[in-house]
Amino acid sequence: MISWEGASITATSGRRRRNPAATREAILNAARVVLASDGPDGLSLSKVAHLAGVNRGTAYQHFETREDLIKATVEWVSQHLSQTVFGEAITDGGVPDSGRRHVYQVISVLAEFAVENPELGRIWLFEVLSSDSPEDDLFFKQFVQSTEALAESEFSEPGIDAEVLSVILLAGYFLWPVWVGARARSDKQRQGMSLRMRREMLRLSLHGTLRAEAFPELQALLEK
Repeated sequence: MISWEGASITATSGRRRRNPAATREAILNAARVVLASDGPDGLSLSKVAHLAGVNRGTAYQHFETREDLIKATVEWVSQHLSQTVFGEAITDGGVPDSGRRHVYQVISVLAEFAVENPELGRIWLFEVLSSDSPEDDLFFKQFVQSTEALAESEFSEPGIDAEVLSVILLAGYFLWPVWVGARARSDKQRQGMSLRMRREMLRLSLHGTLRAEAFPELQALLEK
């Protein structure tokens, strides 16, 4: 679970820092807090500067516009997901591992991140997919590579279009929280929604992309 509790405390310590890199990180940390709670429409450099404990002039030195802040946040989400999902599963050739355990790991991490960080996930999704070069995004590139590696393996059904499938799956992960946000009123309800997402993504994978007989342990998860 990604938690933003205490982020404003971390950010405000930036007032005493002389390190530009630390000040930049404090500003980005504050921007993530604002985006997570208020969305892009609620983001402003003045609000972020106040939360980070720096004056607006300092904030403008690091980020000239709110669009720069959003871009930097998108990059942070991409790097975070890359490390969380693929950090321990990159092969020597630089292609994400498509092993059996990794299939459910990807599903679980993305479902939890999406439900707990709906605004950040949606911002990342729309910014990347509407860009001229989505393949320049680290996590998107790795996700497509992972899907391609799995599609070309003996464990998958033939004829899969990895790019189309990747976009469909990512859209599902990061748009589901719209439904969750309208109906979940407690941590327990959100956890239940996250579990539902995991199960259906697993079912979709096993009975649409993968050869289910090659993954008996994953099929067993659905039958619990």
